[in-house]
Amino acid sequence: MSKLIARLGTLACLGIVSVAAAANDDAARRFHTLSTQEWTWRQAQFAGADDEDTQALPADHLPRVDAATQAARERYWSDVLKQLDAIPADALHGDDQVSYLVYRNQVETLLADQRFRTWQMPFNSDTSFWGNLGFTARRPLRNADDYRRYIGLLRDIPRYFDEQIANMRAGLARGFSVPRITLAGRDQAIAAVAQAQGTDSLFYTPFRQMPAGIPADEQARLRAAGLAAIHDALAPAHARLLDFIRNVYMKQARDSLAAEAMPDGKAFYRAQIRKYTTLDMSPDAIHALGLREVARLHAEMAQAIGETGFKGSFAGFLHELRTDPKFYPRSADELLKQAAWIANRVNGKIGQYVGRLPRQRFLIEPVPADLAPFYTGGRGGAGYYMVNTYDLPSRPLYALTALTLHESSPGHGLQMPLAAEHEGLPAFRRSNHLSAYTEGWALYSERLGVEMGMYDTPYDRFGYLGYQMWRACRLVVDTGIHHLGWSRQQALAYMRENTALGEHEIETEVDRYIAWPGQALAYYLGEMAIVDARARAEKALGERFDLRAFHDTVLALGSVPLPVLQQQVDRFIAHGGKSPYADEKPCACKSP
Repeated sequence: MSKLIARLGTLACLGIVSVAAAANDDAARRFHTLSTQEWTWRQAQFAGADDEDTQALPADHLPRVDAATQAARERYWSDVLKQLDAIPADALHGDDQVSYLVYRNQVETLLADQRFRTWQMPFNSDTSFWGNLGFTARRPLRNADDYRRYIGLLRDIPRYFDEQIANMRAGLARGFSVPRITLAGRDQAIAAVAQAQGTDSLFYTPFRQMPAGIPADEQARLRAAGLAAIHDALAPAHARLLDFIRNVYMKQARDSLAAEAMPDGKAFYRAQIRKYTTLDMSPDAIHALGLREVARLHAEMAQAIGETGFKGSFAGFLHELRTDPKFYPRSADELLKQAAWIANRVNGKIGQYVGRLPRQRFLIEPVPADLAPFYTGGRGGAGYYMVNTYDLPSRPLYALTALTLHESSPGHGLQMPLAAEHEGLPAFRRSNHLSAYTEGWALYSERLGVEMGMYDTPYDRFGYLGYQMWRACRLVVDTGIHHLGWSRQQALAYMRENTALGEHEIETEVDRYIAWPGQALAYYLGEMAIVDARARAEKALGERFDLRAFHDTVLALGSVPLPVLQQQVDRFIAHGGKSPYADEKPCACKSP
């Protein structure tokens, strides 16, 4: 009898296990189906859109952005979230658990933007829907079909701009707009396109040098069609947009600065904080943290100043940095060549700090002239590192090392292509970039430059600390403007007092914070999360801690919310500090 009972018990256990396994398989299948279908739908929704960070699906049209389409997107993502809620997350295993959390964050963020109708404010002082089209114009075209799609996209611009104008009118009507104070000069890029004639247009760029594989007579037909699209559609659409921006938007935009001053502003600002930082921190807590970090960094900067031999005050040292020509490039070529030299030095060191490196490399080039006056000092991503050569007296060489580490390798120019090349990740993790993670890693890369021996002089070290201070000040200034009611002058004064940035860049940065609430918070909070995670791993693992394995663990995630990053570092510790690539078999191929 006892043997029979034991046998029945074993069968029962096997039944329970098989039922549990089936439930797990079902949860995984439902999650994969839902996320794959939604991602495919999302890519189709935004086909034709492009900017410097994303390569959208090629298309002969631009996305629909009208109010009806926006309402449909809100309904769609609401339904996706309900389906996601119905999937038992605790039944998922392995990397599916991480993917679920990443995907849920994406959908919740997309849905929050729809509910707050952020599409009624489709530009800020840093990024605009008309400016993003410039990246499309500069993208290389490979064959005749690419050119035909491009021409179709040009002809769709009037419809696209009309929908954006209608959205902006709706935003103005409810007091949801970019602050008027940040709009000065933002019409110049529109005017340049509206006024350019024929082959002088930026959007004629792909036709200037066409692939040799396209027959000459076909090239001629495509050029003629391109010129007609520029004349008939593109230029008139920009002229109408210019008239609206100058005569309506600039006159009716709100006088207030704070995000919290807009409709449902407190909830909106908290949602933007969650969007960009992936954390549920209050503005007051972020502001207080920023003040503490600014005070801490001042002490480190004072030490670096002492190492230079300067005997005066902090303000006096900043004055010297801002006014002495020796700290600034004499030409755009000098700035670009110095950036290239720094990047090349990193190439010789990076293998000691990161185990898995991307195949894709990056091109160093100047920021396009039409963007440069209002652009940041540099911008990097998969395949490129753009250095702003406009207004050279605001581009200090002592800060170039930190900038290059951030924008190229080991920052954006390493992390983004590495994620894109990670075939083990679902597409929504390879192609999506959460600011807290990507900017946090890039800012951490500046810090890593200390260990890599990249800061050769006390001035270089001060430049690095100055960049850390700049990002810490963002915690204070962003919350000061959008929560505490700071004026633009207060924000400018705080940046002048605490950072070594030039006046042009300070004004550009403050206007960016005013017009883009919450985004500036991502950098420092993201870096702090990685620094804290590393410290925790070093303490727990002791002599077993391997820096390359830690960096590979962080980078192998793709782009994840900061709480997920911390969770995965805990897993890294629990597994003894093992690299995610430790079990891979070495390549068996023979050298040529």
